Amino acid sequence: MQMVEPHPAAATDRAPVDFDAWAAACAQRIRDLIGRHVPAGEGASPVLSDAMHYAAALGGKRMRPMLVWAVGDCVDGDASALDAAACAVELVHAYSLVHDDLPCMDNDVLRRGLPTTHVKFGEAMALLAGDALQTRAFEVVACDQAIAPALRARLCALLAVASGAQGMAGGQAIDLTATGRVLSEEALTDMHRRKTGALLAASVRMGLACAPALAPDCAAACARALDVYADAIGLAFQVVDDVLDASVDSATLGKTAGKDARQNKATFVTTMGLDAARGLAQRLAIEAENALETLPRLQRERAGYLSELARRIVARGH
Repeated sequence: MQMVEPHPAAATDRAPVDFDAWAAACAQRIRDLIGRHVPAGEGASPVLSDAMHYAAALGGKRMRPMLVWAVGDCVDGDASALDAAACAVELVHAYSLVHDDLPCMDNDVLRRGLPTTHVKFGEAMALLAGDALQTRAFEVVACDQAIAPALRARLCALLAVASGAQGMAGGQAIDLTATGRVLSEEALTDMHRRKTGALLAASVRMGLACAPALAPDCAAACARALDVYADAIGLAFQVVDDVLDASVDSATLGKTAGKDARQNKATFVTTMGLDAARGLAQRLAIEAENALETLPRLQRERAGYLSELARRIVARGH
């Protein structure tokens, strides 16, 4: 990847934001939405509901819903649609983690510093919980009568494409078949743009879709800028994950550290080395910041949360 220099005007016309207060409000909001849409101990099988709630509610960075809301803030998106999109994308993410941790996949026993769902509830119940979280995500959007039917369809389509064979599931399949093999940087990048980046990019696109009143030329300009931003942060997120897995202990990481090396996984660290991977993450953060500078003026001025998210994705320690 070529060297990327910061845009000379980067962040100079964006109003300062209290990111920590906003992030705390987002975390509380997603907890409330999960509590409403995935309550514990209810439904046909209370134990299944408990497993679903456990997988979705107990912490995490909440990066995907924050991206939905940050874009929504930037483009003045519809509040009801943004909430549905944020909840849906987080439920899909939660399901993917449940399945990733299963013995047939990564066989991990620790997630967010707690026992993984299959350790706590058993493998069969965890499998069902992941399945039910995925379908619940689409139900949250598709059945929300406060959202216009065309927008519901659009949000479901964005989420489905990002989650399926061309996106997250396809990337995971490539990862499984690549275990024990040496991948080129190009092949590794393609894998992770699907496995990790697709759902992050969908979060950005769903946030933009929640502002259907944008003028067509403004919407097109926003889409171009935000697609570049989303691609950069999606890849940066995975690069940093690879760096942390190779350099941070399990207690700090909240999941089993060093797992990639033990399982002989292809990562950015194994492909290009630790220092080079760190450098790549920094270049991707700059690329994301530069993309925000190409937004229309009004949206650029309101992109402070997006800018800070790009920085924190790279600077995070877990």
